[in-house]
Amino acid sequence: MAIVDITIIPIGTDGPSVSQHVVEIHKVLERYQDQINYQLTPMSTIIEGELPILFEVIQAIHEVPFSKGIQRVATNIRIDDRRDKIQTMATKIQSVEEKLHKEE
Repeated sequence: MAIVDITIIPIGTDGPSVSQHVVEIHKVLERYQDQINYQLTPMSTIIEGELPILFEVIQAIHEVPFSKGIQRVATNIRIDDRRDKIQTMATKIQSVEEKLHKEE
């Protein structure tokens, strides 16, 4: 299981807001919901699943702004692929929260 932090930046939009592009990207993510988990954050989207399907998803969502007429897209990707144990978005957060509560 890998976790990917992805930000898709459409370049050359009519205005500063990109929320409609994010909506369209999340519609694509919904089509993969039986194969991945995903979470919207204020600055990016996090997806988790098996790496081959994540690369398929990355390509699909990278294409979304192009399908809406944008001529240039920059996509930033960070991959956390830990192989010594199973980890998910939830278990990573849980680990930090447990350590925070031990310090109190």
